[in-house]
Amino acid sequence: MTQFLPTITTTDEEQRSAEVAVLPVGSCEQHGPYLPLITDTLIACILSSQIAQVYPVLSLPPITISCSHEHTGWVGTASISARTLYNVISDVYQSVTRSGPSALVVVNAHGGNDVLRNVVQEHSAMGYRAGLYPARGDWEEARRAAGLETSSHEDMHAGEIETSILLHACPEMVRDGYQNADWTADDRWDLPSVGMRGFTKSGIIGRPSLGSAIKGKAVLDSLVAGFARILKIVRV
Repeated sequence: MTQFLPTITTTDEEQRSAEVAVLPVGSCEQHGPYLPLITDTLIACILSSQIAQVYPVLSLPPITISCSHEHTGWVGTASISARTLYNVISDVYQSVTRSGPSALVVVNAHGGNDVLRNVVQEHSAMGYRAGLYPARGDWEEARRAAGLETSSHEDMHAGEIETSILLHACPEMVRDGYQNADWTADDRWDLPSVGMRGFTKSGIIGRPSLGSAIKGKAVLDSLVAGFARILKIVRV
């Protein structure tokens, strides 16, 4: 995990004078019996770290607990309210832009953080430079580029894409058993009301058996390349 955290000093950042800060947002929630609670945080940090290696951005440490209420009932899951997450992002934006960068891009790896769209939209409407990445289309393009066999709907949680990313970037975090853990539940219309427990006993909705390190690398490569679009927007 530590290799994906920023270790820069304030002197390093003064010399670089980055215009854009990148804030990874993950979660602390169940990911079945073979992926860690910090899976989303790991993925957000891995992606942010790789972005910072390619683009002139200030990489911030992650927000590790967010809106995971759909996973309530599984031991280890922790959540904060949407109001709290909204305020945290707002506070980070105000703080970071006072100290150097003029824009903030939130790199989100948890699908349940719907409020992030609101905070970025509202800040942008007020004339602030804010971005949210990856967008749904970026994830879809990454799936195509990596040759994933599942769709984002089918592969909702702890499935092919998340397992692949961790198998590539930190395989020691993936426990044995994912090869036989596939579970599909395509009709999830009432998930906000009943939570994940209404559709899966294991906590998995997806096909982790299809995961591979090669796919994980291709997913990340696509997402890093796609970041150029949002960077251009927030630097205008």
